[in-house]
Amino acid sequence: MIEDRVFARYSTYVTLALLLMCHSAIGQEAVDQQLTSASPDDSVSSGRSPHPKLADFNEDIYYKNRLEFSLETGFLPINIPFVYNFITADPYTRRPLNYTLIPNVASIRWELGNIDGGPRILRGNTDFSFSGTYTDIARGPETRYFAFDFGIRHNFVPRRWRVAPYFDMRGGVGDINAKGPEGILYAQGEDLTFTYMMGSGARYNFNPRFSLGAGANYMHVSNASLSAPKVVNYGINVWGAMFGFYMRLGKAKLGSAAR
Repeated sequence: MIEDRVFARYSTYVTLALLLMCHSAIGQEAVDQQLTSASPDDSVSSGRSPHPKLADFNEDIYYKNRLEFSLETGFLPINIPFVYNFITADPYTRRPLNYTLIPNVASIRWELGNIDGGPRILRGNTDFSFSGTYTDIARGPETRYFAFDFGIRHNFVPRRWRVAPYFDMRGGVGDINAKGPEGILYAQGEDLTFTYMMGSGARYNFNPRFSLGAGANYMHVSNASLSAPKVVNYGINVWGAMFGFYMRLGKAKLGSAAR
């Protein structure tokens, strides 16, 4: 199948995007050190006002080595063609067999750096996530999908805003009770499958410990044609809404007034 044959190709694009986001995150520490090393005398000598800006409470939420637990659930009923078909100029068509996926994702999140000092629209930080996923298949010949996923997310953090947009991507490997080998047309070709997820949304930070989030998410499930030619694997491509609960693990940031 065309969409499975290009799985490796689009994975390369995803990997490059992840590396770029990692490079941005690694640079955050150097920026933070430059900002914190500046003294009040620097402001006076340069003619700027010595009075500091109002403290940004987000610095107690997004900081280096913060750990979080997150629990996310989604409802993905909209079937679409493979989103990377444009790379190979393949026809933008979808399969006649429809799926509805309900992913439930439990994750440990690790923030790589403090809030960077970049342009206002890009100001934020990056985190890695390590997730165990159970997906209920509410519509489709299969009934369930288990997976382990690794992800990366960039948080866009405006100063003193409780709402922080994000963009993330995840990939992993899992097990589905495939029905293609039983002769069901357009079903999955074998139990071993790979996952790719891409989403965007925003989270609302009630305080440095608890947050809620909501957004849109795309999910692709495929075995990269490992079952071919014996059984054709057609893959799953769906998108819909995603909701999340976030909780800080461990103590508050050292020096933070809020707990």
